[in-house]
Amino acid sequence: MSLRVCLLLVLLLARAGADEAGSDACLACHGMDGFAGPDARPLFIDGARFGNSVHGSLPCTGCHADATAPHEGQLKAVGLDTCATCHEDTVAAYRASVHGQANGHGVAEAATCKDCHGDIHAVTPHTETTSAAHWSNLARTCARCHANVALTEKFRIPVVRPVEAYLGSAHARAVAAGKHGAVCSDCHGAHDILPSDNPRASIWRTNVPQTCGQCHAAILTAYQGSVHGEALARGHRQAPVCTDCHGEHRILGPSEPASPVFAANIPGETCGRCHADQRLSEKYGLAAGNVAAFEDSYHGLALRSGRVMVANCSSCHGVHDIRPSSDPRSHVSPANLAATCGKCHPGAGTRFALGSVHGGVTSTGARLVGWVRFIYVWLIVVTIASMAVHNLLDLARKARRAVQPARLVVPEQPERMPRRLRWQHGLVMLSFPTLVYTGFALKYPEAWWAAPLVRWEGNLGLRGLIHRGAAIVLVVALLWHVGSVAWRPRLRASLRRLVPSLRDVTAVGAMLAYYLGRRPTPPHSGTFSYIEKAEYWAFMWGSVVMAVTGCLLWFENLTLRYLPSWAADLATAIHFYEAILATLAIVVWHFYWVIFDPDVYPMDWSWWDGQAPLSRVLERQPADEAAERDDPS
Repeated sequence: MSLRVCLLLVLLLARAGADEAGSDACLACHGMDGFAGPDARPLFIDGARFGNSVHGSLPCTGCHADATAPHEGQLKAVGLDTCATCHEDTVAAYRASVHGQANGHGVAEAATCKDCHGDIHAVTPHTETTSAAHWSNLARTCARCHANVALTEKFRIPVVRPVEAYLGSAHARAVAAGKHGAVCSDCHGAHDILPSDNPRASIWRTNVPQTCGQCHAAILTAYQGSVHGEALARGHRQAPVCTDCHGEHRILGPSEPASPVFAANIPGETCGRCHADQRLSEKYGLAAGNVAAFEDSYHGLALRSGRVMVANCSSCHGVHDIRPSSDPRSHVSPANLAATCGKCHPGAGTRFALGSVHGGVTSTGARLVGWVRFIYVWLIVVTIASMAVHNLLDLARKARRAVQPARLVVPEQPERMPRRLRWQHGLVMLSFPTLVYTGFALKYPEAWWAAPLVRWEGNLGLRGLIHRGAAIVLVVALLWHVGSVAWRPRLRASLRRLVPSLRDVTAVGAMLAYYLGRRPTPPHSGTFSYIEKAEYWAFMWGSVVMAVTGCLLWFENLTLRYLPSWAADLATAIHFYEAILATLAIVVWHFYWVIFDPDVYPMDWSWWDGQAPLSRVLERQPADEAAERDDPS
């Protein structure tokens, strides 16, 4: 239909003498499907939708003041000034917003009324689900611009893909479930959206707690009374606020592994970002080393290996109501510490004060652990280095002579290892490597070799079960051995020959002389050489130490009830360093003499059949008292 015919229809329908066009008169043309202007620009208005919109009761001339019946040519565009006629306060807020400022500077892409509310001729109240500004639709509405990568790059918007992050959040999932979870306007505002660097913005750092507190009022109250909230109120802008711990758009629940406040992420990712920062620690006088101390503690190691049920920072210090230990209301004040620890460890601190939990440099536990570390490090270095040098000298000496047959057995040679000892040794062979693997998997859960075991730790606690089971097997083997020695006269006699003597000291000197070419033959060792004596007593002593410290850690509730808290710290340190020493001793010392020694390679099979190789027999004299008194040279 031509524009001329349309104008004629308008004239017929218009009231006589009217100088303004009513909505019906306008819709006579604009309500015709496919109606367009001379430039082919669509000018169709859906009369039914317009009538049901918030503007349906208004005449067209309320917005199009220059419209007359009939009219020719394009009408003046409806702008903010027109909207301000009815929405003065809203337009004023918009003009001061980041969108309004950009629009005022001629940025065509800046959001205007219709971008958020939709077609002006079909605007419905924001309380109706059909509205683009309804809370259930708001993420999609904002996404039309803020999910546009080209726009973020063009205007250098620093936050990339905020809508995508939000849609994966707990808030968005609540909205999708029909619940009124937080949406864009709840945090950023509606018409008065300001950039984050504006102190009046709802997302300005110091305003974030109040913004979140609109929904989380009780948490806001707790936070305002915390050490963080009080620091923020005093003007310390680096004090953590809600978004520092929970994130911004992709806020997840504490039970979700990807959440910053998930148990395993709290020490390093959340609390550790500030409390492990040396610059912040120096600036605000925070205790240094607490995060590292926690990560090396039993709780920290268990968390790193996937056990989320153990204590983390918030378990002891609280969540939103964190206060300094000097505050009587603090969960970790000396008066409340026993109750706090008692939530997991009943009776903790009832006999002895728990003292420093993180092991401060001035605490008794820290000093003792420091001495243990110092002594063990030197002991490990000196012992293992001596073993390695000794074995290398032995290997070099034997490489210069013909290799003796390893499996020739002297028929009259008595059984070297009785059957019961072989069974005891077999239990040790099974339990010791298992203890080593499962123990170091706790200490180094991020290592590739620990991954197959740690993968099952979170839900099943498999590593701990295997470790404790292997410990029981080892202790049973040791008790069986002690009982056998106490009950069997022959074994008691062998034990007496295992007692170190001055003869062993001279034997070491004679053996070194042989290694260095100062004597032609090695000394006779007697029934048991100094090599076997050292290994036997070191293993027995180390096993007792590991069993005692392991029990202190296994039955931690009893430990914390009847002993000072530093006893657990000391047991942890001794257990770890003794494990290192024992493992290296087995690998460097024992494996050489039973596997890599050229005289027994590929293996000394005494552990299987009880018979000693010929090379071992030739090294020994008859095990009588006279022989034991002979000079080793």
